[in-house]
Amino acid sequence: MPEYDFLIIGGGSGGIACARRAASHGARVAVFEPAPLGGTCVNVGCVPKKVMWYAAHISERIALARDYGIDVAGWKMDMAAFRRNRDAYIQRLNGIYARNLDTAGISHLPVRARLLDAATVEAGDQRYQAPHVLVATGGRPWLPAVPGAKLGINSDTVFDLEQVPARLAIIGAGYVAVEFAGVFNALGSQVSMLIRSSSLLRHFDAELGATLEECMGKDGIELLHNSRVSAIEARDGELVVHWQGGQQGRYDQVLWATGRSPNTQDLGLDAAGVALDPDGFIAVDAFQNTSASGVYAVGDVTGRAPLTPVAIAAGRQLAERLFGGRPEARIDYEQIPTVIFSHPPAGTVGLSEEQAREQFGAAVKVYRSRFTNMLFALGEYRPPTLVKLVTVGDEERVVGIHILGEAADEVIQGFAVALRMGARKCDLDRTMAIHPTAAEELVTLQ
Repeated sequence: MPEYDFLIIGGGSGGIACARRAASHGARVAVFEPAPLGGTCVNVGCVPKKVMWYAAHISERIALARDYGIDVAGWKMDMAAFRRNRDAYIQRLNGIYARNLDTAGISHLPVRARLLDAATVEAGDQRYQAPHVLVATGGRPWLPAVPGAKLGINSDTVFDLEQVPARLAIIGAGYVAVEFAGVFNALGSQVSMLIRSSSLLRHFDAELGATLEECMGKDGIELLHNSRVSAIEARDGELVVHWQGGQQGRYDQVLWATGRSPNTQDLGLDAAGVALDPDGFIAVDAFQNTSASGVYAVGDVTGRAPLTPVAIAAGRQLAERLFGGRPEARIDYEQIPTVIFSHPPAGTVGLSEEQAREQFGAAVKVYRSRFTNMLFALGEYRPPTLVKLVTVGDEERVVGIHILGEAADEVIQGFAVALRMGARKCDLDRTMAIHPTAAEELVTLQ
């Protein structure tokens, strides 16, 4: 039986980061991953999504070029060519991941693995043992039990499209739904969003979601609130979507963006004594320990802040704790910055206004500015930019920063550092503005 110090089930962001860090400390590591390396992020998540976002972003800039006196008549989107280029890029990344594992001396076993007990993994016709086992198997799209649901595509299979749908229905109201709505609208689809509740982005600052809804509506995206889908049927070459109240719509494609479920099936978790939480995710403590001694979990399979950088950081800290001589190593799940690659993009870190008021009540003071980015000053299309600071107490310590608008995805990273360092409103006030930029609004708020 091969001897290892660390067995890792899952070759996504968290698993690979943990493997490489453990190997750097001399651990003998094996990674079990039958699918292309890189997990959701590289193959059907962050990377292909951001590339599609760039394609949509470029198409919007082409339209904006007219306001700057630049003639760009006659352009068109070749979706098949775009897909070939995008997929070739992803394949290069898969190769880089494989080479990195090989360089680090890590065994990559392209087979599905399952736990037989807390120290034994079975893969193919072979068994492997190690004192430490990590489960980092990620998640998959979740579809509700609706008749005809499988007629639609999901946030994984959307990348298989060879052409832009003329009429697209997107079911969902979270960040994945709004991201693809913006992308396909910019690429030429007539987009309708079927939103089960009364608003978008319910887990983000309410003003951020409301302002984005305003932008999306002006961009021509149909927002159908309080629309719980009851069935989908194929009829005469179209997809007919039915929702509550007897309403229906006809579309060329339907995209489910209703969340993700953890990949915990057939992993032998019961046999190893690994417990799940009430939502079906692997339950872990602050140090990524599961209920089984010697078995750990990181990333989306835990349901905790399902973001690639979080999985990477959690994996690295776990390796430091197990093999790097740092028994207290763990990540801080508070104040995690994130970006919604909507149109326009949104960046956020810290507490929403609603969360802050719930925690701190009358001690909360909010500063905001809403304006038109100079990029749009020469034409009639003028989407709003929103910047917002949420502060607490007499010293006005900043506990939340929220930005919607051009370059918000790049701006938020630096301000997230300031928030984590305990910045106060007066610290931002003392920072010299860079003019003319949108980011300067955050240090000039009154």
